[in-house]
Amino acid sequence: MRFKFFIAKRIYKAKSGNNTFSRPAIVVAIAGISVGIIVMILSVSVVLGFKREVGEKVVGFKSHIQILNHHQGIEAEMEPVLVDDSLIKILNKASHIVKYQVFANKTGLIKTNDDFKGVVIKGVGEGYSMDFFQKYLVQGSIPCFSSEKSSQAILLSLTNANELKLKVHDKVLVYFFDSSNSNIRARKLEVAGIFDTHLDEFDSQVCITDIYTVRKLNSWNTKESTGVEIILDNVYNVSKTMNYLIESVNHGDLLNNYSAYSMYELSPAIFSWLDILDMNVVMILVLMMVIGGFTVMAGLLIVMLERIQMIGLLKALGCNNNTIRGIFSGFAVMLVGKGIIVGDFIALLFCTIQKLFSVVKLDPSTYYIDAVPIEINWLYVLLINVGVAVISSVIIFGSSFMMSIKGPSTTMKWD
Repeated sequence: MRFKFFIAKRIYKAKSGNNTFSRPAIVVAIAGISVGIIVMILSVSVVLGFKREVGEKVVGFKSHIQILNHHQGIEAEMEPVLVDDSLIKILNKASHIVKYQVFANKTGLIKTNDDFKGVVIKGVGEGYSMDFFQKYLVQGSIPCFSSEKSSQAILLSLTNANELKLKVHDKVLVYFFDSSNSNIRARKLEVAGIFDTHLDEFDSQVCITDIYTVRKLNSWNTKESTGVEIILDNVYNVSKTMNYLIESVNHGDLLNNYSAYSMYELSPAIFSWLDILDMNVVMILVLMMVIGGFTVMAGLLIVMLERIQMIGLLKALGCNNNTIRGIFSGFAVMLVGKGIIVGDFIALLFCTIQKLFSVVKLDPSTYYIDAVPIEINWLYVLLINVGVAVISSVIIFGSSFMMSIKGPSTTMKWD
């Protein structure tokens, strides 16, 4: 083994000179593997970053799971959900629920002196987590929304504020249609804060006020809400929790008017777009694996062809085919190993720089975020390295047979 390693190391470290082809071939092979590793790690990290960032924004607006009254489907306004002891008991039994919070929706029309816009007014109370909106707050502040009195305040998105030419502390009239008596009702609210999540599908529609006002407009009591938002400890537990809720809520005798909807059902277009990104990454991984494999094979064959007389000499000295294959396999392992190390270093360096400084920007109107997101998953990095190493090993093993079939007299006469 030490003999094979010694010869392989000498071949690998051989300087340019008479070896006019082998050294460039080695450099190209290492570069090919490194580029493949860089592209694969960056592709996976970017897609994971997109899924995390966009998923967090969807959860911020919609939560992981919502319990709604299924009689009118998934709409802004629907029959209320009665949050009583029977429903609370079901929610408390679920093992992965971190928090559940009620909300109430009402469609309305924001009117200014120059313009108007239809929106969904989402009412929340003191128990509702506003961390998401605080994170994306660009102007003003988050008021203390209550379920017992009106705050007379509203949170607008930057999209709506710009369209309606509103700023913090401006007063706006919001008109609501009362379906019970066909009357128009109005509320005068002050713009307390402006947020910008870049998720235009929600930014252009949703405004936030207190749940007390929305319940009054809907003629609901304090236990009635549009639905219940459920926050889980991990997005990967959505399916498991949904199965429990479907069994408990959808088919329960006491709650047969309600249904549970996951984040994927509430925002299907966004997650379908993310699924397409997954398919693109798979294609990139396969393509880079194939390119890297052919690069290794080409470099190894060039080196073996240039060392054909050395192979003949080694055979004349008593080396068998297994020894020859071992020498060149060891050489190729050094080549692949250096390519993987260089590729990992450059890819992780790029990822770190982008994660810290957001160097590469994006158009938020198209991509929902303003910079390329990065999520480094060390398990995926390890799997990429192992995958490249395994595929390269198979190619190396197959290629090594091509230079071990001739006898010493034939190989030494090779020109």
